[in-house]
Amino acid sequence: MTQLGAVDLEIIKASLSGIVQEMQNSLFRTGFSTIVRESQDASCAIMDTNADVIAQHVVLPLHMGAFPACGRAVLRAYGGDIVEGDAYLINHPYDGGSPHAPDMAVITPIFFAGELIGFCGSIAHKSDIGGPVPGSCSGQARETFNEGLHLPAVRYFRGGQRNVEIERIIAANSRTPELVLGDIRGQVGASRLGEQRVGELLAKFGKDNAQQSFNRLLELAEMKMKAAITEWTDGTFEGERFVDDDGIDLNVPVRIHVVVEKKVDQISFDFTGSADQTKGPANVRPPLVQAAVGYVLISLVDPHIFINSGILRSFEVKTREGSVLNPRFPASVNTYNATVHAMVEALFSALSHVIPARARADGCGSRSIIIGGRATSAGKSYVQYEIVGGGAGGRATKDGASGTSVNQSNAKIASIEIIESEFPTRIQRFELIRDSGGAGKYRGGLGLLREYVNLADARFSIRSSKHVIAPLGAQDGGPGRTGDLTINPGAADEKHLPTRYADYPLKAGDVFRLETPGGGGLGNPFEREPAAVLADVAQGYVSPERASSDYGVSIISDGRKWCLDDAATAQLRADSRNVGSG
Repeated sequence: MTQLGAVDLEIIKASLSGIVQEMQNSLFRTGFSTIVRESQDASCAIMDTNADVIAQHVVLPLHMGAFPACGRAVLRAYGGDIVEGDAYLINHPYDGGSPHAPDMAVITPIFFAGELIGFCGSIAHKSDIGGPVPGSCSGQARETFNEGLHLPAVRYFRGGQRNVEIERIIAANSRTPELVLGDIRGQVGASRLGEQRVGELLAKFGKDNAQQSFNRLLELAEMKMKAAITEWTDGTFEGERFVDDDGIDLNVPVRIHVVVEKKVDQISFDFTGSADQTKGPANVRPPLVQAAVGYVLISLVDPHIFINSGILRSFEVKTREGSVLNPRFPASVNTYNATVHAMVEALFSALSHVIPARARADGCGSRSIIIGGRATSAGKSYVQYEIVGGGAGGRATKDGASGTSVNQSNAKIASIEIIESEFPTRIQRFELIRDSGGAGKYRGGLGLLREYVNLADARFSIRSSKHVIAPLGAQDGGPGRTGDLTINPGAADEKHLPTRYADYPLKAGDVFRLETPGGGGLGNPFEREPAAVLADVAQGYVSPERASSDYGVSIISDGRKWCLDDAATAQLRADSRNVGSG
């Protein structure tokens, strides 16, 4: 075997990246559901024969930990009996590594010259896989058996022949079988495309050189992370955040605590101080804990780093069995994302002492709304599943972005046109919420208001975060505004739902309003440039009243535009300094 040259290695690396991107594009373009087609709640990867990721297009960073766990479940079940043309399904969070059961993985082997050399994989959220509520994401689930159909690693294709019985089982357990099966078949198609492209790469460079490059790319990713970690300050650092509740015990916040120990090029993350596993579905499995740490390190070191499992080898993670971050089967996990956000923000808080130039305030967390019913003339079921962002936290040199996904949640907000054309609903308001971003030298991003009129009787569920505990500011920045979900706002039967809620009975004509949190601010608000505050007021991001109270900036109107009152601003800020010194 010849030694692989640096140029060839870079070509193979770029080719792998392009292959995964092409797989991803194929998956999105063939998606049946709005979840895949519009929100793009899916990821693709190429793995080696040990199921280590050698290339991933990161739409959803948590899948960096999920792919190896799912792939190894396939190897445990079928390792001695994998043939060309096979395809495997798995969505079991405990047998494999799916974040929750709606995230179904399709794993296919890559053969070259009759030898297994790796796997193609994709993980995509499914609109409905059964369970007590439409969308299969009950905020009150007490065990995984409340969360829909769970498949351990099962063979879906054998030598290119589809197992129709598997499809019949899935279809019988879904309220939207056509969408679910359509998306699964699209995942298989994306994998077949990946297999073909990897085969072409192997034919060009040779199997031995290609496999040598796979190993080298893993080594380089680990080396790059460790080299960056070596430059950081040695020491022990702690971070902590809380989740509103677990969906069952509504008045009990869920603690996430991390101790980071860093020495030379070694870094470890100890989460054993986090809360015990919860009754409700706020639990997170260890593969996602590892991926969340990897995501944070990538963000701090190089957001453009080539993604593979070598990154996960550069640090150690410790969790406690029976805790919210290492629950015992069959603890429920389906609204895990709020807990992951708390974990990520605790990590950023701890590491802000190590890398202050990358400090950031808390963001809006994540949320989805799920509406299910029967509205077609044929009486067929539908599931309207939407992912909605909010405000990002202020950063060390920039304001937080408004109306966006934050942290590990990269899914897109579906357009009004798509939602109204496919589901019995009308969106009558979609706007940024003024004053929702936390005050700071760098302001937090604004949350969103999205208000719907429901046109048919339906069942409504929400899984959200930060409706009780606000996104925290950093370095004297203020908190972001909390979120809210209101049924029939302003009416006699107005009702506010908790952060997690399952199966609220919506009637035709009911209005529901989702208000998402804003991001926390970073830095002293009275150090924000007055011109920046004036621009915020002019754009409707900040009210004149809050400009005065939060920023010490006086904004007045001359009847045509907003103007800065320099003298009043100087007095406001001088008064603030006098109060602070007193």
